[in-house]
Amino acid sequence: MAGCVCLSFSGGASAGCPSGWSAGCAVGCVSRGVGPHLPTAGVIDAQSVKAAETVSTTTRGYDAGKKINGRKRHIVVDSLGLLLVVVVTGASMQDQGAAFRLLAAVREHFSTISLVWADGGYAGRLVDWAESVLALTVQIVKRNDDIAGFKVLPRRWVVERTFGWMLRYRRLIRDYERRPDHHEAMVLWATVTIMTRKLQQTTSGTPPYPRWGRPRTGPPTAIEQAA
Repeated sequence: MAGCVCLSFSGGASAGCPSGWSAGCAVGCVSRGVGPHLPTAGVIDAQSVKAAETVSTTTRGYDAGKKINGRKRHIVVDSLGLLLVVVVTGASMQDQGAAFRLLAAVREHFSTISLVWADGGYAGRLVDWAESVLALTVQIVKRNDDIAGFKVLPRRWVVERTFGWMLRYRRLIRDYERRPDHHEAMVLWATVTIMTRKLQQTTSGTPPYPRWGRPRTGPPTAIEQAA
């Protein structure tokens, strides 16, 4: 049984099933709002996570800046923080190095996107290449060095929130997958769960089921109101 499940997961990941479902959920979530039905702008960033012993040395790396031995997931989200594209590499991969492949995938699957916000790590050759080859405008959101401590940066906070959503899932806190594309599938499965929950919400913003799963059949109890 375990072998059948593994083969089914591997086949689905190779066929691109999670990617297609994630893109469909993102479009569905946007269409529920007041904006256009397709995303027109995105935010790019990367996050390094530690790798388990099941991850081979050939597919992992060391992120000297974060001091993490593992893998790095590079993502592009829309203006709502919904995942559009993910690429997983070794943690030693520079953000800009993976961004060429990432932005090419964005242009292939989301032709309506014309603007991508990024941090200073993506400045340089990538900006000119994206403009000339992909017709994408990469706008660098710079940090103000005069302000000490933490500061919420325009647009960039959206992708940081998405990384926070991912870390709620046990399989994404650490990379356990032997193959990078399997970890990409895990990221997509998690975001499909997030977006289907958003689609399930009622117009008033109250989910039809409480957190412990019992259907709402009557007025909320005192415990539910306190929660």
